Amino acid sequence: MNHTFEMGPIRPPSEAYSILLRITRNCPWNRCAFCSTYRDAEFSRRGVDEIKGDIDNMHAIALRLAEASAQLGLGGRVSEAAVAKARGDDPTPESYYRQVAFWMHYGMRTVFLQDANSLIMKTADLVEVLRHLRVRFPFIERVTSYARAKTVSKKTVDELRELRQAGLTRLHIGMESGCDPVLAMISKGVTAEEQILAGQKVVEAGFDLSEYYMPGIGGAEHSRENAIESARVLSAINPTFIRLRSTVPLPGTPLFDLISRNEWTPLSEDDKVREIRLFIESLGDITSTIASDHMMNLLEDVEGAMPAERAHILATIDRYLGMSEDERESFIIGRRLGIYRLLADFSPDPQVEAVKGDLKRRFGTIDAAVLELLKNFI
Repeated sequence: MNHTFEMGPIRPPSEAYSILLRITRNCPWNRCAFCSTYRDAEFSRRGVDEIKGDIDNMHAIALRLAEASAQLGLGGRVSEAAVAKARGDDPTPESYYRQVAFWMHYGMRTVFLQDANSLIMKTADLVEVLRHLRVRFPFIERVTSYARAKTVSKKTVDELRELRQAGLTRLHIGMESGCDPVLAMISKGVTAEEQILAGQKVVEAGFDLSEYYMPGIGGAEHSRENAIESARVLSAINPTFIRLRSTVPLPGTPLFDLISRNEWTPLSEDDKVREIRLFIESLGDITSTIASDHMMNLLEDVEGAMPAERAHILATIDRYLGMSEDERESFIIGRRLGIYRLLADFSPDPQVEAVKGDLKRRFGTIDAAVLELLKNFI
């Protein structure tokens, strides 16, 4: 019997140790100007029985791995030998056994529902899937999904509570901006007020909520409004997490095309940091945790729980902005090379200086070089 299951292309960094359960394929909106993930892919829905079959296949592999571990005297640990023994003569490709083995290694605590907007599924159908998931894996602690604010805004709070009670615990919503002119420019298909409505419903229904803010998405033309209006929207929602995702214009996206038409000017790394400062300063008295958990972000140190750590976050930003231009350029390059992770890691490095000199000769400016380097992190 074949125990394969579908997996989509992406998940949030915070779901690195989750098993991936595909609910829908690709993105039903697929028009956001900055996104290339699903650009040429057609959206489709998966049936309830098909998804439940994937859960059953994951469960079957997990049982085989657990049995093999016991027979080898590993006490539940999964080794290369356990993977080979568990698979035996099963025609299922080894990669599926490795996916489940990886999940088992990290405790089988979390599941991420793919792809871009699982909540577009009928509530009753998704509830059935979630309940089946809990029957097969009753020890799961967290089940998470991406969701579009437009979709969530059309759900009732009672529907959302049903999903929460069935086992869905956390939602990730890509707000990107709370500024209506920016939302229109990037073809987000939702308004700031719809973002607020969706976020408030999710919080009322009892979910953990991650909202994403994109510093720089308004370009130089709308940077100030992007910061202030995004802070207004998120202050009205008070999500569990506010996740920073600095804007990187990718070739082949409509956002990149706007640059060639002189309709959108990308912010420098320094100006993105200044926008983040204004955003943090403009947030109200909320209890969200700011998270800077992606390589696109220059300052990974810019995180902490509001409001207690606001001053600390602003001090970190000011420490960066207070460095000399030469030091800031060195940190930017070292961060993009992976030599520095945090601002606190910064110290002069001959390798960084050599690469910085080469990049300035090739691209003219550090910001032009960074636009090229960052393409590798999307």
